[in-house]
Amino acid sequence: MSSSFAEALEAGDIAAIRSAAKADLHSHLYFAAPIADVERWLGRVIDRPPSRMDGLDGMRDYSRQAIGPYMDNWTAFEFTAGAALRHARSDGVVLLESSFDVWAVRHHPDGLRGLAAFAASLAAQFRGQVDFRPEVGFSRSYVAKDDLMTSLSEAIEAGVFRSIDMYAREDDCKPETVRWIYEKARAQGMKLKAHVGEYGGADEVKRTVEVLQLDEVQHGIAAAESTAVMNWLADHKIRLNVCPTSNVMLGAVADLESHPIRALYDHGVDVTINTDDLMIFGQSVSDEYVNLYRAGVFTAEELEEIRLGSLR
Repeated sequence: MSSSFAEALEAGDIAAIRSAAKADLHSHLYFAAPIADVERWLGRVIDRPPSRMDGLDGMRDYSRQAIGPYMDNWTAFEFTAGAALRHARSDGVVLLESSFDVWAVRHHPDGLRGLAAFAASLAAQFRGQVDFRPEVGFSRSYVAKDDLMTSLSEAIEAGVFRSIDMYAREDDCKPETVRWIYEKARAQGMKLKAHVGEYGGADEVKRTVEVLQLDEVQHGIAAAESTAVMNWLADHKIRLNVCPTSNVMLGAVADLESHPIRALYDHGVDVTINTDDLMIFGQSVSDEYVNLYRAGVFTAEELEEIRLGSLR
């Protein structure tokens, strides 16, 4: 199989790699802009993260100290969202599913109504350049916050958000606790996603998919621990939206060369390659493809297959 994208990878032609159409299906909008763009907007330098962080807690500590003091407000979120879309366009991303954390309703003066209107305006602004499909996201820790869960329910009813995603520590709540919200989202025709298997085991990946009737899993790399679970995911056509650099920097895997995305792919699991949090991990979608190729995880032709698959 030969293609200009595969040839560009083999030749190290970064411009051609960036110009090829790509998808980013695992992105959090609050952290989706390049950190250099945010620094120019703020007029100050932001401390960079360490190359290795102690899991989600380590990332949370870094973002709270380095980013939160400047970015935890609506004006900053509005800038970051626009900068994220502009960067995606420049990187050849033609399909973007990026999540609006429902927490943002606490920043917008019009609450959920304002958040939904902003999501719709972004999609309209970039129509014809990036197929931006707004996603609503929530932390498992929000389950105990009645106001946020009410806003999440209202976001589903708004008709603007195309998918839903749940993230943060897997032990913060069982999937059964939020089944009702996923049932409501499915009834509205939304795509169902959740973070699982970033650190937990393969069985929990399968169980969460079954309980919430997920269409796609964010990360899901722990499924590689079980051939039976990988085969089950492949048979049920459950896509895993993987973020390689994030997995390495947060210690979910030792290094890129040993990343389980290879085993998942070899067992027929539908995998895509994504950014997670560009502001923190510093790698565009194009960079992720190049990194995997240079690390010998995939051939150029296999990465071309993954690229095309992510667009379908």
